[in-house]
Amino acid sequence: MIRTNTKNIVINKNTYIRNIKADYSFHLFNSYLYYFLLKCGETVITSEERNLAAKKLLKLANGMYEDIIRGKRPKLTFPIRSLANAKFDVEKGTFAILGKEKDRMLTVNQAKIFAQTIKMMEFSKGLLDTNDFSTLREAYYVSKNWGEARFDDQQPSNGVIEDIEAASEFLREDLGFIPEEDGAAVIGPLRIVDRTAEGDEIKIDCTKLGSGAYSIPNDVTKLEFETKADFILAIETAGMFARLNAEGFWKKHNCILISLKGVPARATRRFIKRLNEEYKLPILVFTDGDPYGYLNIYRTLKVGSGKAVHLADKLAVPEARLIGVTPQDIVDYELPTHPLKDHDIKRLKDGLKNDDFVKSFPQWQNALVQMADSKVRAEQQSLAKYGLKYVVEEYLPAKVEDSSTWLP
Repeated sequence: MIRTNTKNIVINKNTYIRNIKADYSFHLFNSYLYYFLLKCGETVITSEERNLAAKKLLKLANGMYEDIIRGKRPKLTFPIRSLANAKFDVEKGTFAILGKEKDRMLTVNQAKIFAQTIKMMEFSKGLLDTNDFSTLREAYYVSKNWGEARFDDQQPSNGVIEDIEAASEFLREDLGFIPEEDGAAVIGPLRIVDRTAEGDEIKIDCTKLGSGAYSIPNDVTKLEFETKADFILAIETAGMFARLNAEGFWKKHNCILISLKGVPARATRRFIKRLNEEYKLPILVFTDGDPYGYLNIYRTLKVGSGKAVHLADKLAVPEARLIGVTPQDIVDYELPTHPLKDHDIKRLKDGLKNDDFVKSFPQWQNALVQMADSKVRAEQQSLAKYGLKYVVEEYLPAKVEDSSTWLP
């Protein structure tokens, strides 16, 4: 009777299949990488920022190519993007990344995402070369022409763009990618110089927009500003922005009003940061009196977010101050309140225990403890208890004047 070692046969068969898959996967990646380098060559872009971004893309691709030449597995290195890899830098006033990184090595399982990354880098380089842009949604659909490197869903596509952003150390907007989100609204003593697609200069006077407002574009790097405003008031809700605009708050107090529309978009943060740095304008923030307003909206504007902690230097506005609605305002003004929900309480506890920003400021620790003890929150619009004009004529003027009531 002849006995066959079926275990070895299975092992040999599986090894053979894995080797075929490996050869094919590596060939897929290598062909995309070679085509990218062959097609792109040296960059000839005129815009300095785009020129630097394009060169960095080529540098990353060349690094992977050199790994192959040396017989090493190609890899991409990214900073770990989370608050676990960040600490609050008191001197800078923003989150600072700690330096923990992760390497993505080319393996059979990683070959497809490597190929997708190369194709997305190639697409980005093309956008930079032609001074064009793509929304994140468009980039996903463009990938449908990439054969086996196409994306089946937008989330992985967005993730690859974020990886390229992190590896290149350039904002995705500088790489030609813009989000779908609308820009924030702006009104007040500010003149903006923009340009048409043909390069013609356009001047926008934000005091002459009637009942409307200027909408911040996705790319604010090309804008030029002229202003003699005394400060910027950044407002959480569109409804409160409309109230302040209708009542002419910006005229009476010589300030620029900006509607954040919830957690501020990147373009909004860069817009505010530029005005703060170029004109030394104080940034006052007016949110709902709740954990979301404090720890999501305000904190993101001031010190950065966990997902983009490696970009805090380019996006955060450390000089921002929260003028209301504070937990103490709820008491002092006897505002109508709502009970804190379970997720509110969880957010407060997490902020007090784990948020390095909160732990760096006793004022914030006291404020969050006060809210947790009171078990209530209040909206901006609750000030209408005293009349529709109260927020314009009484509350905000008093808050702007008394910096001792602000939170850092």
